[in-house]
Amino acid sequence: MLKHLTETDFDAVINGGKPALVDFWATWCGPCRMIGPEIEELAVEYDGRAEVCKVNVDDEKALAKRFRIMSIPCVILFKDGQELNRLIGARDKSEYADALEEIMG
Repeated sequence: MLKHLTETDFDAVINGGKPALVDFWATWCGPCRMIGPEIEELAVEYDGRAEVCKVNVDDEKALAKRFRIMSIPCVILFKDGQELNRLIGARDKSEYADALEEIMG
């Protein structure tokens, strides 16, 4: 299930024991809207095995600053709370899936 994270629940999710893919995006960003359905599909495909989440950078400015988000879409992959990979710009769904599989071991 796709989760929309806020500063309040962000750390609990990325430290929750499952690998996490977090899409930093904004409503006005065309490429962000383009990959949105792909991120939603990944959330269904990885349900129970990984967390697939979105963070709206306009609503969550503190998180965008914390992770130095300069360009969106920016997908960051976390495991055990640590950033392991960062994909900037729109990518194919397969690239996101491959990156997630890599950190799942």
